[in-house]
Amino acid sequence: MRRGSWKIRILLGLAIVAFAFFKKCNNQQENPYTGRVQNIDMTTKDEIVIGLSSAPQMIQQHGGQHPNARYQAFVDAVGKKLVENSIARDTPYKYEFHLLADDRTINAFALPGGQIFITYALFSQLENEDQLAGVLGHEIGHVLGRHSAERIAESNFWKTISMGASVGADAGNIVNSVGQNVLLKNGRGDELESDELGVLFMIRAGYNPEEMIGVMEILKAAAGPNRVPEFQSSHPDPDNRIQKIKEAIEKYKRKKRTS
Repeated sequence: MRRGSWKIRILLGLAIVAFAFFKKCNNQQENPYTGRVQNIDMTTKDEIVIGLSSAPQMIQQHGGQHPNARYQAFVDAVGKKLVENSIARDTPYKYEFHLLADDRTINAFALPGGQIFITYALFSQLENEDQLAGVLGHEIGHVLGRHSAERIAESNFWKTISMGASVGADAGNIVNSVGQNVLLKNGRGDELESDELGVLFMIRAGYNPEEMIGVMEILKAAAGPNRVPEFQSSHPDPDNRIQKIKEAIEKYKRKKRTS
């Protein structure tokens, strides 16, 4: 390849990288609910639309809604209690809680904008209402933390950086690998932030936050002895989460005593 062509490729690659950083800087905004500065390129209205449009597909993938109306009403009541006694009440998000029929996958998750799901496989493992509150509080934390919106923006940022590196220096694979590691690390941070928010929401709603530790034990048992090492997973190790939950409990109980 001619020398001039290499110069053009390098300049083009640098321009793409510069554009990615410029866009990221312009997307920086402080989360009004957590105080954390995030890279987000969508509005709360966009999040709500994405969540509502994606919810039917999520429900279908997990065997539909659970047919027991009493169980669903129980989930709704606990979710509503958490929202009404926390900052979640004052947000534009439209919270809906779904008990899924899936009796094999032990999981709970949230879509942007307030759509929150728990599988029957996890629901049936929970020992009391407080543990259910811990699960739902954690998922409300994901919504307030705007974690999905942040991950989408960060993923787009790294895709653009990788494209620039490929054009300028055939280094796209290396940059992509770095980006994946950063996204995994950030994902673990999201889980810890949601755990802490979940503890706060439980305390505000009158639930026992110690029961969230029991939820972690359930998840740890479900993962079994061959669970993925933390550095390869978007979720922190359950033992690390338990330690952070204990620290959050002490933090908010101390604040309550001094307030």
